Amino acid sequence: MSRHNHLQNLAAAVILLLLLLLLLLSWIFFSYPFSAFPNSNSDISCQLQEPTTTTFYDDPTDIYTIDTPMLDWDKKRSRWLHLHPTFSPPENRLLLVTGSQPTPCSDASGDHFLLRFFKNKVDYCRIHGHDIFYNNAHLHPKVRSVWAKLAALRAAMVAHPQVEWLFWLDSDAVITDMDFVIPFERYEGYNMVVDGWPDLLVNRSWVAVNSGSFFIRNCGWSMEFLDVWAGMSPKSPSYEKWGGVLRSTLKDKMFPDADEQSSLIYLILEGSKRWREKIYLENRYALSGYWHGLVGRFDEMLAEYEEWGERRRRHAEVVGEWYAAERGRAAAEGGWRRPFVTHFTGCQPCNGKHNVEYEGDSCSVGMKRALNFADDQILRNYGFVHTGLGDASLVAPLTRKVDH
Repeated sequence: MSRHNHLQNLAAAVILLLLLLLLLLSWIFFSYPFSAFPNSNSDISCQLQEPTTTTFYDDPTDIYTIDTPMLDWDKKRSRWLHLHPTFSPPENRLLLVTGSQPTPCSDASGDHFLLRFFKNKVDYCRIHGHDIFYNNAHLHPKVRSVWAKLAALRAAMVAHPQVEWLFWLDSDAVITDMDFVIPFERYEGYNMVVDGWPDLLVNRSWVAVNSGSFFIRNCGWSMEFLDVWAGMSPKSPSYEKWGGVLRSTLKDKMFPDADEQSSLIYLILEGSKRWREKIYLENRYALSGYWHGLVGRFDEMLAEYEEWGERRRRHAEVVGEWYAAERGRAAAEGGWRRPFVTHFTGCQPCNGKHNVEYEGDSCSVGMKRALNFADDQILRNYGFVHTGLGDASLVAPLTRKVDH
């Protein structure tokens, strides 16, 4: 056989094999449902397919408002998850809940600060795969200001039975460790996790617990606890009475009105054991780090992360968790972990009327530094870094060495 004929036969055989492979792939594609293919939009399709079986959503007495108790929530939620297997088991699926007032800020820079605070939370949720709900509506006419979080959490629990944990974060709190992975395994058997200090709790201090950043489990216990907690809010006919009770219980509470933080501490100290035994006081990391003692240390933290080799290699954002785990191990050994949350308590970024103890522009300077410190951790994955923590507008291409 000539060389020319041999090549013709070989080409014909290759074409035949390709045709057979194409026929096989076509048969597979049309013989199996689209949902059987991995990496498809099947999860989205499943989420959109609502079973005809009735759930608590069909019961007109089960509503979202904090005025009406939600009875048998564990049973109702379990049934909903059974009917929506895409979300089962929920494991530690988390929803971050935050918000602000419905009106524009009175301070000229207030709305800009709130936007940056929100962007910070969105960035964290994006890289860790969490959902976020930002509320700026009064979900109850009397549950406003510091109390508004209770109404938002209650509505979010009902709207999102698929999430196991809700993370409340005040609008004036910045996530300053974008690598941080929440240690949910530590909270097995607990339904609420708050930044707290047992020694201050024993001394009945109103700063023993910070209610601006906490985790709460989506369960019947939490539904009942929110009802009890809200029973001390302005929606209660006993609201004025609670102001006096809280001030007499917490000796360093200076203002007369009942607030959500003092009320939470009261429930831990004086409330039912059923509440107290399910609340975890977290102080092994900064769940709500006090800004005044942190913002001045950010340059030092940058240098410490540089020493480990923060920029030793560029990488895609989607593989950042591996690098984050490596940095986390180094940080644990060196004892210089970045604060998870830096909370600007008393700064009032929206109205600008900060605590008189904070001199000059210390609040605005501190907020800029914290936001830029956190934003650097995001920007580096896009090839840039701020040239300094004091100015958000100036960035430089990421190199082996950038001076701050």
